[in-house]
Amino acid sequence: MTVGTKSTKKPVRAAASILAACCLLNLGMLPAYASTRDSDRDGMPNRWELNHNLNAQRANAGGDADHDALKNLAEYRHGTLPKDEDTDNDGMDDGDEVRDDRASTDVDDRDTNDDGELDGDENADHDALDNEDEDDAKESCVADDSDSDKDGIANEDENDFGTKVHDADSDDDGLEDGDEDSDEDGEADEDEDDSADDDCDDESEDLEDENK
Repeated sequence: MTVGTKSTKKPVRAAASILAACCLLNLGMLPAYASTRDSDRDGMPNRWELNHNLNAQRANAGGDADHDALKNLAEYRHGTLPKDEDTDNDGMDDGDEVRDDRASTDVDDRDTNDDGELDGDENADHDALDNEDEDDAKESCVADDSDSDKDGIANEDENDFGTKVHDADSDDDGLEDGDEDSDEDGEADEDEDDSADDDCDDESEDLEDENK
């Protein structure tokens, strides 16, 4: 009887050990499973969508909240921010950097060639237009470059004039940065970088001037 009892307990204990190990294994796998779960099957994991304030329960792979011409799914695949048109803050929209096929720009590196000049301020094709201004004439006014402080100078151009992105009057002289004439050439700074074919900035600047 004793021998029989021992032989009965051993399989039970072994089975219990295997079950416990399986439970621990499954618990250890839960975080990995959660990180790849995609409830709406739009190609973007729930965790990533929630981290970027997107709806993980609604398929929105084709959305483009920041109007940078890069869809949400592409933002996920390229590791960029779906609600920030310029993830690396170099003056070039994410969509432009992904599609320009230039070794001199990288959507995740604001100074790709490490020469001390932002990618947006470079002139890759040597046509007298900075990289950041190349697409201004092509993009819609909705997608036109952000101007956080509403001073008439796009965020990407503030560094060109030594002004601040979040301060409409950087030198506190009572005159908005866009209305300054830094190089004293008779043209306001807000018009300095405008492309001749780009009416978006002109329209918003004129409207702001009328309301002053």
